[in-house]
Amino acid sequence: MNLLDELRTHRLLAIVRGPDPAAALTAVLTLAESGVALVEVSMTSADALGIIRRARAALGPDFALGAGTVLSAEDARAAADAGAGFLVTPAIAPSLAEGGRLGLPVLAGALTPTEVVQAVDGGATAIKLFPASLGGPDYLGALRDPFPGIAFVPVGGVDADGARRYLDRGATAVGVGSPLLGDAVRGGDTAALRERAAAFLAAVRP
Repeated sequence: MNLLDELRTHRLLAIVRGPDPAAALTAVLTLAESGVALVEVSMTSADALGIIRRARAALGPDFALGAGTVLSAEDARAAADAGAGFLVTPAIAPSLAEGGRLGLPVLAGALTPTEVVQAVDGGATAIKLFPASLGGPDYLGALRDPFPGIAFVPVGGVDADGARRYLDRGATAVGVGSPLLGDAVRGGDTAALRERAAAFLAAVRP
């Protein structure tokens, strides 16, 4: 899987994180059925590896399913074994180098210009600008000036309106958690999740 191409094409990464493994799995499958083509399952979720394993079995080998909040090399290996096709980190962490060793693309968390350089030098495929809410779209625009060739994916507090603003300021894609998932990861209404997915897909459409 070419993560950069997937980010450029689909422009929306859904972040699934929750305390109920069955509900989280249902949310992943509902997002996929709704047309969301990139999904990460946070390793802070209850039974995250089981969710990834079962989602991979259901969605097949080609779906862009990844593991998020991956910090350690051990977690990177476990996520890969469960079927994650890419890794997402909240910061520059040992998982970045391990992802490279495993041949998995890594969306690495960074906020400052120094961290961006460190992440790219460490082999990051793209930069997860986190927490994006600290600077907003204007901060992303400022980062784009010295780093025009780097793919940025703002994460943290991105709603449907904000998604469009970030994309207009040069984001390659946006990562969205609770504004998209809502209560679905706790067994909430999947019909409402489908509606929110449709709204976000419309917001990121070129």
